[in-house]
Amino acid sequence: MRLRALLENDALGLRLLGGEDELDRTVRGVMTTDLKDPSRYLSGGELVLTGLAWRAEPDDSEPFVRILASAGVAGLAAGEAELGDIPDDLVQACSRHRLPLFAVNESVAFATITEHVVRQVSGERAGDLAAVVDRHRRLMTSGPAGGGPEVVLDLLGTDLDLRAWVLSPTGRQIAGAGEPLPAPLAATLAGEHLAATRTGRRGPHRLSTGGTAYSLFPIRNTGRGAAPASRDVRETVLSDWLLAVEADAGEWPAARLDLLQGVTQLIAVERDRRDAARTVRRRLAQEVLELVQTGAAPAEIAARLRVAAPVLLPGLGSAPHWQVVVARVEWEQEAGQSTAVDGGPVAQALLEEILVDPATVGAESADRIAVAHSGDEAIALVPLAAGPLPDSEDETPENPAPALGLHADALLAAVRAPLSAGLADDGRLTLGVSAAVHSAEGLRGALEEARHARRVAAARPGRVCAAGHHELASHVLLLPFVPDDVRRAFTARLLDPLRDYDRRHRAELIPTLEAFLDCDGSWTRCATRLHLHVNTLRYRVGRIEQLTGRDLSRLEDKLDFFLALRMS
Repeated sequence: MRLRALLENDALGLRLLGGEDELDRTVRGVMTTDLKDPSRYLSGGELVLTGLAWRAEPDDSEPFVRILASAGVAGLAAGEAELGDIPDDLVQACSRHRLPLFAVNESVAFATITEHVVRQVSGERAGDLAAVVDRHRRLMTSGPAGGGPEVVLDLLGTDLDLRAWVLSPTGRQIAGAGEPLPAPLAATLAGEHLAATRTGRRGPHRLSTGGTAYSLFPIRNTGRGAAPASRDVRETVLSDWLLAVEADAGEWPAARLDLLQGVTQLIAVERDRRDAARTVRRRLAQEVLELVQTGAAPAEIAARLRVAAPVLLPGLGSAPHWQVVVARVEWEQEAGQSTAVDGGPVAQALLEEILVDPATVGAESADRIAVAHSGDEAIALVPLAAGPLPDSEDETPENPAPALGLHADALLAAVRAPLSAGLADDGRLTLGVSAAVHSAEGLRGALEEARHARRVAAARPGRVCAAGHHELASHVLLLPFVPDDVRRAFTARLLDPLRDYDRRHRAELIPTLEAFLDCDGSWTRCATRLHLHVNTLRYRVGRIEQLTGRDLSRLEDKLDFFLALRMS
């Protein structure tokens, strides 16, 4: 706003005492002070309000005005309540330094002037920023973006004093101005956004955590086309970004809310461009997957991998190892719903995010991940830098080879909470991870291994579950697929007689059975572990055999007891 505009509002009670030629100066803020030297609090462009308490004698006016002029303030408004008429020495000092001077009627509070100036300046800044946002939107729609979302987030900070961050649905920071959000806080904000979206509440969603208010604005993926009103929110809830603003938008005027909606549209355009850049990597993954699933010759798959390696790992000198990750998002069907939610694209977008290190900032970090989808499954082909595989010849029991690549438990550790909020009470995410392989011949086995691991994860309770290749041994692979009623009947038949006997006699038959199996049926080692005489151990084992009708010298009966204990 201009200084001249202050005189046009009679409610402000301002009277011009000097500086008429300087009334076109721009006012960028307002400050009230009665300090003799307020320079440390001035940044230029302010309208300074003063009650003249700093003036003890006429000679005080010159240094005070000189300080204001040097700081580049827009003008000075002095209150008449303290001294009545404004002193001539102040008027003359302002004239010498070409500083516009206003008298403030004693009936007008400084707070009235401050509120008016702040409202006007904020409104004009918002208008300027809206113009910038609109200009950037047009530029980003027609060509490469100049700086991406960070440019607009910087403008929000400098012009509207709003700190803002762009977050993925897992809470990973995509963009931000200034200090990044702490990871736990970002995960909390993402989880709140997903939970609110699932309930059908319209954004912005607001919450307060740690004494700070945040407003969360959804960033719609416009590249998928305009979504019809009937579209199931579950198709996008786990893949859309969000804009987190450190402010409570509950009392914002419509103009500011519209401005933030424009910012989200601008960021959506940038996301569409980055998603388009993933097309090549997705196509490579799809081609490799089709070759593997149709049983193509290893030489043909290897040739396709040689094409993929430079795209996914630029500058790599040798062929990498590969790892396969399979994910599936499943939704329970609502009563009367005729069509299922297509989980394949959702799982594809989500897996691309999960496979990025949660501490990595920026959208480009997913550039080395190729994810295809087949039906409801998302399948990732993850390249790993060359190094020793876990079964390296250098491995010894005392010096095991380091585990290579991704690990199922670690993948979901940082994202379990927000994703559970987005899945709510009708969705599940299950994920399986293969071992690392270093040749085309191993990819088919790795794919099947990852699929088996995902099925193991699906047999577990919980909304977000994962399993790795190391869990695919013997009983660990088989037991999750035994129906619950069969498991209960099997364990009851073998173990309930022992439990009943222990309850009546405190004989500790169950602990004895566990120790006996752990010691591979060795009487001496088991007796030593339990601190028993061998004869006492033989008595207990005999009682176990008598109560169950089994013979612990037979391999089949040992195996049955082993499985019953694992299933119980």
